[in-house]
Amino acid sequence: MAETNRKNKQRLQKFFLYFLLIIFLIVSIFPFYWMFIGSTNHTSKMFTNPPTLTVGNEFMTNLTNLNDAIGISRVVFNSLFVSLVFVFLSLIISTLAAYALSKFYFKGRNVIFLAFMLSMMVPYQATIIPLFRMMTHFELLNTYFALIAPQLCFPFAIFLMRQNFLAFPSSLIESARIDGAGELRIFLTVVLPSMKPALAATAIYLFMMQWNNFMWPLVATTSEEMYTIPVALSSLIGISMIDYGQIMVGITIATIPIIIFFLLLQKQFISGMLGSAVKE
Repeated sequence: MAETNRKNKQRLQKFFLYFLLIIFLIVSIFPFYWMFIGSTNHTSKMFTNPPTLTVGNEFMTNLTNLNDAIGISRVVFNSLFVSLVFVFLSLIISTLAAYALSKFYFKGRNVIFLAFMLSMMVPYQATIIPLFRMMTHFELLNTYFALIAPQLCFPFAIFLMRQNFLAFPSSLIESARIDGAGELRIFLTVVLPSMKPALAATAIYLFMMQWNNFMWPLVATTSEEMYTIPVALSSLIGISMIDYGQIMVGITIATIPIIIFFLLLQKQFISGMLGSAVKE
């Protein structure tokens, strides 16, 4: 009897757990569903009572209007190019800096790392004016360099990678040095392969940050040809009339690369966790 009651209690607890998870899942997915529904309907159906929750047939019309308004293909290319190049270069800089700050012992190492950490406390908005004056002085406004370069040495990425490098056994590095391997070879063939989980997590964070960056691209771009997706979508909001249909199409297009990038690196993250984790 006691065993039966215990099993019934476990089933009841599991039922409530799954019930809550289903509710949280619906709440989490509904904004994406609403976004997709909005992209397939006319603006007039966006705020009807009761709300429209069925797929419409205005997606191509909204996409055409969006392309006529901002040139969506050019905008998507700008965002993808800027984000991917930024992630690639920032990962190189962050991993090298983090490796040096974690595995090399030199005078002022802790001071340099402390400076990086303190720089995270500076509001991003406070750097806009100095960066703008600098780019203006070097005539680099409205270029890909101006969109990519200012945040390449990202303090949080260095911090995240450094914490993972600290967990890597120094004895393996010393063994490789005794075997005659150079520092670059040790970094590329011994240390870096075990950092796949950290690299994936850092890449996801950097990509999302750069993809959604609005303030600096708004300041650094002076022509519509250089607009990224957040800046281009903000230009669709007029004073008197707002076409929510084409805005929803733009948001849908802006969301898809983030989901794809996350899913691709999530697979790499899991394989790195299972296949190349190094334990001391």
